[in-house]
Amino acid sequence: METPVFLLVLTAAALHAGWNALLKIGLDRFLTASLIQIAAGVVALAALPFVAIPKPQAWPWIGLSALFHIGYNSYLARAYQHGDLGQVYPLARGSSPLLVALLSVALLGDRLSPGELVGLLVLVGGIWLMAVRGGRGAAGINAELLGCALMTALFIAGYTLADASGARRNGDALSYSLWLFTVNALVMALVIAITRGPRTFLQLGPHWRGGLAGGAMSLAAYSIAIWAMTRAPVALVSALRETSVLFALLIGALLLKEPLPPIRLLACGVIAAGVVLLRAL
Repeated sequence: METPVFLLVLTAAALHAGWNALLKIGLDRFLTASLIQIAAGVVALAALPFVAIPKPQAWPWIGLSALFHIGYNSYLARAYQHGDLGQVYPLARGSSPLLVALLSVALLGDRLSPGELVGLLVLVGGIWLMAVRGGRGAAGINAELLGCALMTALFIAGYTLADASGARRNGDALSYSLWLFTVNALVMALVIAITRGPRTFLQLGPHWRGGLAGGAMSLAAYSIAIWAMTRAPVALVSALRETSVLFALLIGALLLKEPLPPIRLLACGVIAAGVVLLRAL
């Protein structure tokens, strides 16, 4: 992975942790996730006149990704009902790179060197370690939290692979990303209207500033990741992007007053070692 790509993916990781922190703060996790998704689509919509329409072969992947994002938002919101940011985030985000690594080799023809594979495994191991004894009062990980977090990881892997395929076929990562977010916003708005009723949108209005901030961060973070997946193996981008758990840890401890046990500090060191291995090997 080239140095500019490496640094930009780390930037995307910080942005991703930021909008996930906003998701945790919301009273209704699903509505907050939907608000951020819709707001990201509004930002993307404003930029559409400046990019090309995606190629025909990219549209099926945009549609598939939109479906995966519905499941992702739903299960991420459910997971936050059973655990705090420092638990949910590493479990969900740390499990997806392994799925992406396995499937990208079979479906996309990507290849990882032995050194890159070692770095990926070390990084993912550190992310999982961060979730240990993560709940308030060191309550541990319950079955509901684990199930929702792993389902979230499955949907993350699904839309990651779909978007890597779509962006590569489109040949223009920015065009693909902006149209993807616009479509995602329309789909999520439709889901809300069907499942919660049109009047639910009135509840979102007072929170538009937070939604717009989260949406802008979400759009920027994932657009960088999509671009990076056209320049480097998907598994490496996916794994490096999940260093966002380090930023989530800081946000959780400093802003949300979540516990910071020594084992999480140890996990930070393991994740950092994984990043060094990915860059050096």
